[in-house]
This record gives sequence, C-alpha cells and structure tokens, in this order.
Amino acid sequence: MSNFAMSALCRNLIRGVLCAPSTCLSVTGFRDFCSGVSRLRAASAVNLTYDVFDGTVDSTPLVFLHGLFGSKSNFYSIAKSLVQRTGRKVLTVDARNHGKSPHSPVLTYETMTYDLTHLLGQLHIGKCVLIGHSMGGKVAMTTALSQPDLVERLVVVDISPSQTSARTNFHAYIQAMKEVKIASDIPRSTARRLAEDQLRKIVKERSVRQFLLTNLEEQNGDYGWRINLEAISNHLEDMMAFPDFKTTYEGPTLFLGGSSSAYISSEDYPEILRLFPSADIQYIPDASHWIHADKPLDFISSIITFLQS
Repeated sequence: MSNFAMSALCRNLIRGVLCAPSTCLSVTGFRDFCSGVSRLRAASAVNLTYDVFDGTVDSTPLVFLHGLFGSKSNFYSIAKSLVQRTGRKVLTVDARNHGKSPHSPVLTYETMTYDLTHLLGQLHIGKCVLIGHSMGGKVAMTTALSQPDLVERLVVVDISPSQTSARTNFHAYIQAMKEVKIASDIPRSTARRLAEDQLRKIVKERSVRQFLLTNLEEQNGDYGWRINLEAISNHLEDMMAFPDFKTTYEGPTLFLGGSSSAYISSEDYPEILRLFPSADIQYIPDASHWIHADKPLDFISSIITFLQS
C-alpha cells in the first residue's frame, strides 16, 4: 500500500467510516498507526533548496515548481516581477535530483510531494498558491489532490494529469547528456561550447540545448551534470505517468498551455475536469512548452488575472 493510500485510510479510520463496532480499534490505536505513516513520510523527504523573494503584503505566497531538467533559477525573473506587481512573497524551489537539492535514487511524484509538504512545514506555510511547470505541474497537481488544505489556488503550466511519454524526447536527451565528455581544467566557456557541440547531434533545437546546458557545472576542474541523470533515467516512466486519484481538488485551478505545444490537448479535458472540477483551461498564443521563457509578460499577466479572479 502506498503512503498516499495509507494516509487516506488513516483519515477514514479516524472518522470511523471504515469501523464496524465489533472490530474497530481504539481511536488512539489508529492515531498511533497514522503517526507512523507521518514519520515514514518525513523520513522519505529530502531537504529541498529554495529561494525566497519577499513581498510587502500578507497574502498567500506563490510557490514555483520547475520541470524536468530545470531548476529554481528558471523562474527568477518571473518571481521578481510578480513580487513587484502583486506584493506577494514568492518561493522558487529545486526538486530532488535537480538544481542544488540533494540527490536520491527515488524519483516519483509521491516522494516529490512529500519533499514539498516537508519544506512548507519547515517554513510554517500553511497555505500557498502552487504554480508548477511540466514535471512541477504534476507535483503541484499531486499535492493539491492529496493535501488540498495546503493549496489555496493551483496553476498547472503546459501539462495535464495524463501519460505524456509519447510527446517527449527525454530518453534521447538523457542519452545525449550521458555521452558528453569534457576535458578537465579548461575554461567554462570552452566546456560549454564543447558540450553543446556534442549535444547537437541528438538535440536539434538550440533553445533545448541551452536549457540542458544550464545543468553543466564545474567541480575542482572537472565538468559534469548537476542533475541526477541516473535516477531520472531509471524513473522516466514514472515522470511521464501520473498517479491514480479518486479524489478531486475543488479549489480555483488554471491550466495554462502553449498554443504551439501538444502537452494539453482536448483529449485531456475530461480527466482534467474530473480531477479539477473548477479548472479553467487557457492557451497563450505562439508559446511552446516553455511558456514562461517564450512569453513571460503574457505568462505573468495570466497569473495575475487568475489571482484576482
């Protein structure tokens, strides 16, 4: 049984929904069982790195979650603009195995949700507006569906609660990154150019190469990738899938797609509305999968309009 399922079982047991008078354990016994589930969740979480952009008002903070191969820095300019225009505090977060967050051999939406709820608890954030792109959008959806009291509003950027492997080249990207070989003790600009030359054979789009290269780092003269390619490769099917939920998130929800992207199609609408009955689905013209990079002003305006609705 997954931890999500056990958590749901705990809630039902404590309410007495599943208890027959002749077989029911004491509420104390159930709470002991449930506290064990909570400890398991805490033990499986990693301490995520994050940045805070302080606001001037006491409104619910915005929390940004990046996509696969991304990092918290993907949203820096967006975060600064939203602080200026809304006055709200904004957090940008590195997922496990990404950016400067710890590496782990496990990479699932369940564990990433535990990481996020663990971080929010540490920061004493009882409620937030979750904004997630791609993989981060699936983490945001999973969090809203499993911990709805934490999420005041939800923005899902160019992804849906469905299988996405048919629409991606991530297997090829990972293989290309694994094959990159760079000599030690050379200037960073030279290393970056050599890495891009090697990626070019498989990764044809320059914008995608530039995005992947944000993960190139130097340590003691040696160059490598800061993301955990092995864990991502081993769990890529998990990343392309989405957990099975029977629950719904009733809060205000915006699905924001790029008009030039195939990640949110009309075929996804029934499942979106089943899980998120209050969802509004919108598209930004002439935007690809990386909406916030292609059309940052339109992206920011859409979020502000949604916050004010």
